[in-house]
Amino acid sequence: MVRSLLSGILLLLILQSRVSGQVESYTVSLAPFSSDMYDEYSPVYYKNGIVFCSNWDPNLLLKYLLSTNRGPFNIFFIDTTGDVKWQNANLFSKNLNTKFNDGPVTFNPIGDEIYYSRNQEVKGKLSKLSGTRNKLGIFHAVLGEKDWEKTREFRFNNKWYNFTTPWFSPDENRLYFSSDKFGGYGGADLYYCQWKVSYWDSPVNLGPLINTEENESYPFITATGSLFFSSDGHSGMGGKDIFFSKFIDSAWINPVALDAPINSESDDFGLIADTDMKEGYFSSNRDETIDIYHFKTTFRQLFFCERQRENQYCFIFRDKGQIDIDTTKFQYVWDFGNGNRIDGKDVHYCFPGPGKYYVKLNIEDSATGGIFFTKLSYYIDLRDIEQPYITSSYPAIAGDSVRFDGLLTNLPGFEIAECYWIFGDGEKAKGEVVKHLYKEEGIYEVKLGIFSTPDSNSIIREECISKNISVYYDPGEIESFRTDKVEPDQITGIEEYDHAITKTLYSFENEVTSYIVYQVELFTSETKVDLNSEIFRNIPEQYTVKEVMHPHNNLYSYIVSEEINLMYTYPAYSEMYTRGFRDVTVRTFLFTDPAHKELYNLKKTYCLSSDLFFRKNDYRLSLGGYPLLLQIIGLMNKYPTIMLEVAVHTDNIGTSNRNLALTRKRTEVMVNYLIEKGIDSNRLVARGYGESRPIAPNFREEQRILNRRIDFNIIEE
Repeated sequence: MVRSLLSGILLLLILQSRVSGQVESYTVSLAPFSSDMYDEYSPVYYKNGIVFCSNWDPNLLLKYLLSTNRGPFNIFFIDTTGDVKWQNANLFSKNLNTKFNDGPVTFNPIGDEIYYSRNQEVKGKLSKLSGTRNKLGIFHAVLGEKDWEKTREFRFNNKWYNFTTPWFSPDENRLYFSSDKFGGYGGADLYYCQWKVSYWDSPVNLGPLINTEENESYPFITATGSLFFSSDGHSGMGGKDIFFSKFIDSAWINPVALDAPINSESDDFGLIADTDMKEGYFSSNRDETIDIYHFKTTFRQLFFCERQRENQYCFIFRDKGQIDIDTTKFQYVWDFGNGNRIDGKDVHYCFPGPGKYYVKLNIEDSATGGIFFTKLSYYIDLRDIEQPYITSSYPAIAGDSVRFDGLLTNLPGFEIAECYWIFGDGEKAKGEVVKHLYKEEGIYEVKLGIFSTPDSNSIIREECISKNISVYYDPGEIESFRTDKVEPDQITGIEEYDHAITKTLYSFENEVTSYIVYQVELFTSETKVDLNSEIFRNIPEQYTVKEVMHPHNNLYSYIVSEEINLMYTYPAYSEMYTRGFRDVTVRTFLFTDPAHKELYNLKKTYCLSSDLFFRKNDYRLSLGGYPLLLQIIGLMNKYPTIMLEVAVHTDNIGTSNRNLALTRKRTEVMVNYLIEKGIDSNRLVARGYGESRPIAPNFREEQRILNRRIDFNIIEE
């Protein structure tokens, strides 16, 4: 194979850049099994040694010499537990060996499957098949008793394109590789295929954040999902450099070049490492030949650091719905469950810190301060952000020592083993708590990388955070320094904050279109209260106390009024409050049985003004009342077991005795009409309330007309 093909696969175009002023993160030395006479590259861990590619030919008499005196590459194995020198390397497999280019390779975790690259055409004379048209492909084999066998071609191999540098993911679900096939971003791109029960699915390009117009190859995927690869299209030190990336939040992060001396101005590629990146191998042509180098990590490189987020405890609380209230009588009050209350529909509140809170939006009676109605209530579990935390004095003075602390890191289940600090001025340090002195003023990006103890699978977790710190010469500048505060228009609602769990306990808006009524509730009790108890002695006779059992909380509720409009309950609420029931409030009740729901619809559909049913100051029915009464007859015939209260109310025009007598006479007329139409009298109760139960003030006619009304209510037995 001509040298141009080898260079097209191994060594791609060189880019020039510089790296300076960096403390070395790695130490590098030539691997003992790498020679200075031949090319070796792309090492892979296998059992107790290393599998790699080399153009060394132990049988020099039969060696086919290229014009460069460098022959095709074969796959070799070296036992790294013994005498490790390149002369002791052996051909890895006779069955996999061809007279063309073999390798690189990758194995499944237990080592009985291999995917490897080689020239697609291997039958025929070497001199005739050594052109650039003999593309590289990927092949698969399984380990037999003596050697590798059952070689199969990767189903996407194509004689027009190269498929090479395969890497089997640790979970065996993906096969990564490089290809210059049509449809990429230029040159050779990185792809993966997903395993689908019994076959590899179509190749997926890793996308433009990984692939460039140049060449990407030699993917290496760690057990934690990190991707190392080689590229001459990303900005690096020159030539082909090794880069890191990781798939986070449904996207690859921008690749980061490995520090020198792993990367150099020459071509660097084919990196592998142990599970925690403590040491490993890579390939480079930084000397006269391509060699394999061993590296050790002396200071962990922090490849990707999130910006440290500040915990948010301040939020805007908004009333998103609408209830028409009389602002002269009522006010909105947010109750944050810890003794703090703020008036208003939309408020700004800061919690003291993380914790569990019960928040309510109440409509309060301005005159008494009592809770008239709770419009919204929810439970909040406010949590600190799970991340490493950089704690330091901020800002700082140049020449003074600054203490940096990583002990407030909040990562449940993360046992810190190591902490690495990068101070943004070229200096680094290790330790959970460190001190650093800045010589110059400026804004420095401080990075903290933390690494966990190994888990049961020997996996080490790593997290990194960064934070800016301002350094000044003049201490007086600190006095005028303003920290970046969250302005009110930047503060979010609690529902939008990703570290607060909110659970709505009650929302008026969720029920406003349902079959709900508003009940004036005196109190609740865990045990039944006798309705003849002295507790109720101050209840006016026009009110009847009703007991309701709520199965969802096993509480008994004692009700004195029920309306289909919230504001209509205020007169009853106010009277109960003045009579000593300080816990009185209005709550919603949802009808679920069909009879109540149908009556509810009738009351919503038909006008309930007594002006429509009766002539002024008269008890005789007018034509306007009959349609609803006919519907009531139909309802009672449909539900033959229900009992019905027929009620009539007036405004306060005239004497109270006259108004009471008028309403009683009107109810008798309606009840008699229903009886005449076949409704059993035992199922009907006539109640005339006169002016005793208003639902609105009686100051103006538009208010009084609301009080002149009829009503129908199902009586609970």
